[in-house]
Amino acid sequence: MEALPKSLLTFVIVAVMIQKTAMAAQHVVGGSQGWDESADFNSWSSGQTFKVGDTLAFRYSPTLHSVVELEGESSYKSCDISSTVNSMSTGNDVVKLNKPGTRYFACGTAGHCDQGMKLKITTVTGSAPSNQAASSTPTSSSAASLRFCTPFFAFIAAILTIQMALVFLL
Repeated sequence: MEALPKSLLTFVIVAVMIQKTAMAAQHVVGGSQGWDESADFNSWSSGQTFKVGDTLAFRYSPTLHSVVELEGESSYKSCDISSTVNSMSTGNDVVKLNKPGTRYFACGTAGHCDQGMKLKITTVTGSAPSNQAASSTPTSSSAASLRFCTPFFAFIAAILTIQMALVFLL
């Protein structure tokens, strides 16, 4: 009988972890335009809420662009891409936002940062769902499906928790 509370507690913890994972958002940088000179990254980022646990997805042509994470605001403002924290060039790079704070990104191709191909984001802590788009259109099909999945997983977790409680109590 002592195993009953431990099993129930373990199940509840797993259900909460699944729900928390389902609530993390993936932000496709630049929306439908992706990581490209034609995107307005200031407008795009102003319509987003970046939370710890979310990810940034940089989608671009690797023959034209790359992504560098810059050390700080002065490098961001001056487009100094010589001192980077991280450099990516696959064309489909994902960056996990694992702590609160401000991060700076730019295109590593010469001249692109000066043309506005740079991004400054501030990650916050919190539990409300992240915004998925700066406009009424979804930023990607994965973002649209994520909006559906978050309440769905919360509902499934709640049903399973209740069902397991009833099984163990009967």
